[in-house]
Amino acid sequence: MGTTLFSGCRSFSWQQLSLSCSFAHSSSSENGISRPKAVPTSRGNGLVDKEKDNSLGISSRRSLLITGISVASSSVLGFPGEGMAVVKQGLLAGRIPGLSEPDEQGWRTYRRPDDKSGGHGVGWSPIIPYSFSVPQDFEEVPVSIADLGGTEIDLRFASSKEGRLFVIVAPVLRFADNLGDDATIQKIGPPEKVISAFGPEVIGENIEGKVLSMNTVEHDGRMYYQYELEPPHVLITATAAGNRLYLFSVTGSGLQWKRHYQDLKRISESFRVV
Repeated sequence: MGTTLFSGCRSFSWQQLSLSCSFAHSSSSENGISRPKAVPTSRGNGLVDKEKDNSLGISSRRSLLITGISVASSSVLGFPGEGMAVVKQGLLAGRIPGLSEPDEQGWRTYRRPDDKSGGHGVGWSPIIPYSFSVPQDFEEVPVSIADLGGTEIDLRFASSKEGRLFVIVAPVLRFADNLGDDATIQKIGPPEKVISAFGPEVIGENIEGKVLSMNTVEHDGRMYYQYELEPPHVLITATAAGNRLYLFSVTGSGLQWKRHYQDLKRISESFRVV
């Protein structure tokens, strides 16, 4: 019976996966004994094979190469069983994990990583990190430019059990051109002005008659506006920092709202720009 041996890799790079690997596999049996046969080393964009081979042999060598790369990436990165998926995930812009381990109540804190890409734009300073807390079953999900809020949605989380949330980071220039690079939510305007301007973007419809409550709270010298709208069920926390406005939206279905309102409210009130 043939055996397969992965003998080694000479180079690995985060930016470009470049592997030069040597493989040996059984190709024939003589007198009932399987004898190894050397296979040419792979270089550049594919295998260099000077021997004529049938389609089955070519397919076998390609499968072996893919297996070798997967093993190599798992070994180098320290994530057994993930293979190339780990490499690709690590290179996706904006998908750097930022969740802490759960506390004794099962809640985790998300802090936007300093090195996270996306949303900076030409002439803009890096996004000032923000944080919030969520129950353990909330997970980050991909952001699409087709989402409500478009390219200004910086982050999205969801839980099939409790609800979902997203963060909009928008330039304060949308309100005024004289706020500079140290804007505050008070400079942008009172709570009524802010929700009237951005509420329709968050819920996708006119907010007239939907604002159930408006509150202002201060944490570490920064003012936050807090809103509850219905329908649809949504909690919004707004503040400003640098040259951007931050809108934190937490929502859920009718059943989620009924069962998990206190958790959703706690998530909304935990939002901070750090």
